[in-house]
Order: sequence, then C-alpha cells, then structure tokens
Amino acid sequence: MTAPTLLASGGTFVDVLRLRAEETPDALAYAFLADDDGLQRLTYAELDRRSRAIAADLQQRDLLRERALIVLPPGLDYVAAFFGCLYAGVVPVPAYPPRGDRGLERLQVVAASAEPRAIFAGGPLADRLTRFGLGGASLLHVIRPSSAEEPLAAAWRAPAVNKQDLAFLQYSSGSTGVPKGVCVTHANLMHNSELIRLAFGHDAASRAVTWLPPYHDMGLVGGILQPVYVGFPNVLLSPVSSLHRPARWLRAVSAFRATTSGGPNFAYDLCVQRVTDAEKAELDLSTWSVAFSGAEPVRASTLRRFAAAFATCGFRAQAFQPCYGLAEATLIVSGGEKGSGVETVSVSRSALESHRARPARDDEPSEQVVACGRVLDGLEVAIVDAGKGVPLADGEIGEIWVRGPSVAAGYWRLPLESATTFAGHLQDGAGSPFLRTGDLGFRREGKLFVTGRLKDLIIIRGRNLYPHDVEAAVERSHSLLRPGGGAAFAIDCEGEERLVVVHEVERRFQSGYGDEVRGAIRAAVSDVFDVSAWAVELIRPASLPRTSSGKVRRRACREAYLTGGLDIS
Repeated sequence: MTAPTLLASGGTFVDVLRLRAEETPDALAYAFLADDDGLQRLTYAELDRRSRAIAADLQQRDLLRERALIVLPPGLDYVAAFFGCLYAGVVPVPAYPPRGDRGLERLQVVAASAEPRAIFAGGPLADRLTRFGLGGASLLHVIRPSSAEEPLAAAWRAPAVNKQDLAFLQYSSGSTGVPKGVCVTHANLMHNSELIRLAFGHDAASRAVTWLPPYHDMGLVGGILQPVYVGFPNVLLSPVSSLHRPARWLRAVSAFRATTSGGPNFAYDLCVQRVTDAEKAELDLSTWSVAFSGAEPVRASTLRRFAAAFATCGFRAQAFQPCYGLAEATLIVSGGEKGSGVETVSVSRSALESHRARPARDDEPSEQVVACGRVLDGLEVAIVDAGKGVPLADGEIGEIWVRGPSVAAGYWRLPLESATTFAGHLQDGAGSPFLRTGDLGFRREGKLFVTGRLKDLIIIRGRNLYPHDVEAAVERSHSLLRPGGGAAFAIDCEGEERLVVVHEVERRFQSGYGDEVRGAIRAAVSDVFDVSAWAVELIRPASLPRTSSGKVRRRACREAYLTGGLDIS
C-alpha cells in the first residue's frame, strides 16, 4: 500500500508511519545534525516505537482530542513528540521556543487560545515555563529510548480518529497581527502532502535537507512530514545555526547528496552574502534538483545571484522551483514544474500601480515578477476584486482566493475571523466558499504571480506601491544598508498617506554616515517610484521587528515608529 492509496481510503499520518515501520523498518527516517556536527539518527521502526510510547503515556492521561503544546527545539525529540500526539489522538500545537520575555508573552497568547492539557518542553525552558505559568497544563518530557519505552509502546492502542478530525493547530507567525490557530484536519494534511509529492516529483530515491523551523507550515508540512509521506530520508538542521552560518546548510546538502531543500528568498540571499570562496570550493550541489523558494516574495534577482555564485559548485538554475502557499491552505497552493527553473514576466511599473500586470515596453520602467507555477490539481484559485467579489481577468491584480480539500477548517475558536477569511463568496453566490488569502496577485497563461499583501499595500496619491518593491530598491541604494533589513509602510499625516522607510544599517555604520545613507535612500525611492519618502529611519542591526520565521513585521514596525520604539542607530 502507498501513501496515495492511504489518502484515497481516508488514512492519516498514523497509518503512513505505521506503513513505513512495517515495510522498511530499518530505513533512515530522520537524522539531526547537531551544532557540534554530531549526527543523531532515527529509523522508521525506532520512530514508530517512540511515538507509540509517547502516545501511550498521553492516552493514560485521558487526553484524546485535547491539545498538547510542543515547545521543543528542532530535532528528533520534536519529531517524536509530534508523531506521539498524532498516535494518541491528541492535537499537537507547534510553538516557537521563547528566548526572552517577549517570546514568553507570545507563547502565553498561544496557550490562552489553544488551552493545552499538556506541554512538551525540556531543560531550562521547562523551569521557565513552570514559573511563567501556562494555565496549569501538565509538563511532559519526551520519552527517550530506555527500558520503559517498550512496555509503554506495547500498551498503545490506535486512536479513534477520522479524516475530518483535527490533525494539529498551526498558529500564524504573527506577521499580520495576533497569532491565530489554523485548524488543519487529517484530510487537509494528507491531501496537501500528495500535492507536494506531485509538484516536486518526490519518490523513494529523493533525499531532503531541512533547516526550516518545525513550528511553521513550511518546515513542518513540507520539511518534516513530506519525507515520511513519500518514504525518503531527511536530515534536519538547527534553523538558528543555519541562518548564522548559511554555509552549514549548503555543506549538508553537499554531504548528504540531497535532492530537495529550500526556504524563503532571504535564505538564498544570505548564502550569496556570507558563503566564502573557500567554503564554495568544498561544495558539490550537483544532486540538488528541487530548490524551492516560497513563504515571501520570490525575487528573480536573488535567484540569479545564487545560481551565478554557486554554478561552480554544480548548482543548476533549473533546480529552482518557486511556489506559493499559506498555512490556511495547509501549505502549498501552486508550484513551478520540476526542472523548469524560474519564469518571470517584465511588467510595467505604472500598470502595477493601477492594479494591472501589463507587459512592459522597452522604453518604460518595469518590475520583474516571478511565476509561482500552476495551481495544483484539486485546488481552485480565483483572482478577485476584494471589494466587489467579482472575478478578474488574466493580467488584472486582485486578491487570491482558494478553495479545495487542502483549505483548513477555520481558525480555532474564532468564528468571526473564520467567517471573514474562510467564507469568501463571489458576487454571483455560486459554489462553495473560498479562502480569502489576503495576498495580491494575477494569472497569466495559466501561471500564478504573487505581487504582495492586501493590507500592506501602500497607496500614495492614488498610486499602489508594494512594500517589498520599495524595500528592494532601498537596500540596493547604499552598501551600509543590510540586505533584507528594511520595512516600508504608510502613515496618515494631516489626512494624507505618507511613505516611511525604516532600515537596518551594517555593524560598521557610524553616525557620521547618516546623512549620506538617508540621502541615498531618498534618491532611490524618488528615482524608482517617483514619490518622496516622508521619513527615513536608520536602526541598529537585527532590531527590525520580525516573526520567529524571519518575516518582516511591517505593522509592528509601523507601531514602533509611531510610538518611538525603534532602536535608532
């Protein structure tokens, strides 16, 4: 029996892992490359046994369909805790391990919403969580291989769950407001896993390297669960170590002969900036056939720079596979064809400002927009005038609406927000409701192009500016500005929208350079967009508000600007 067969018969990931443990018990499921480069391994049989032991412990606590918060660092314990919850019929709630008081406060918000009956944590963090208080939930430690594991595993009983039951709660990263729990069902998870398999051409011969945080949809569904669904090995890395030392990510791809790996656009930029020629000389990236890019706007310039920088390492530009998705659709919605590389369209900048994607003439300013591939089988996408509920024609920019079996069941205990987001109806009222993504985009020749966020859109004197376009122009304006370290947003001043630019400076920045850098920013904004930056603020390195996955929190940055909370350099 295969995973697609289990999907068709209403199976869950419990059935998938049990299948792997039965058919290929000694095959490697996961390896975790620790910061000291030590390698920890789990076979399918070992993972199944640990999951059953954890599940039996949860079942003895009578937690069926209750929630369990997983506040563990990335690694094999995390994987075992997640599968242990599924095996018990308990709903896992992945959460970012807090590092400071702000992280603890966010965790408290998540816990107040999810109301977990159990929390998986360990080490000093467990003591901090106990002192902080999270609603009296039982604090559990992951059961590791020991003499107690086998008797517990033998006591496990398969849970009475069906495909419409909750598989897990995926809390949003908070880039657009207070975290909300997305209700992902077993049916959602299985359907989207099949879409990923087909889009990326995965099979038993595939090999993955994953550094993405496991508490977000891309790292969890695409990074951890997809390899088990298909049946191929996956090497996990620490996200923090990989971002601080991006060569570590590429060395893992090289050493383990990975075929699939990837991440957001900024991760490829980090590799170009920080991987040295000496480090490149030790890399062999020739096996890398699926280099996916998603979770934030995909920039053609970034992917070109990466391909050029690592061509000598055997990397092929055709491996790039831009894709689009969101937690509310479990993960993936559209993706490029494997081996086709990056497809772009040069669009008139003035047309973009009028919400149209007209191809640019040779004599006019333009923007390159990357195609995120075709909408995957079983899903339907409409580009909609959000105010009127009217579908738009190809080449017109509107909100991206999605419906199909991958669309989640709503937000946990938020009926009004669920009705707003998951019950979009076209003006004619026909058909089932759509998920309103809040993302802007257009269709062209069957491909989906994503242009920005509806709520982040900057409107200056009737012109539509996309913040990531402004931020990209700004970061190129001066060498003392940190790549990917900016935020552009609008504020209301005397009844008129004004553009504000906030950007991190490099560590070598000195205050005497301030006027020069601010002047370069203003000149770039004026030259590229023909508008004026009303305010420019230079802030210290690593102080820009971000989510735990690295996305810029523009609204939080705007709030910090208005309240004087920026760390001015």
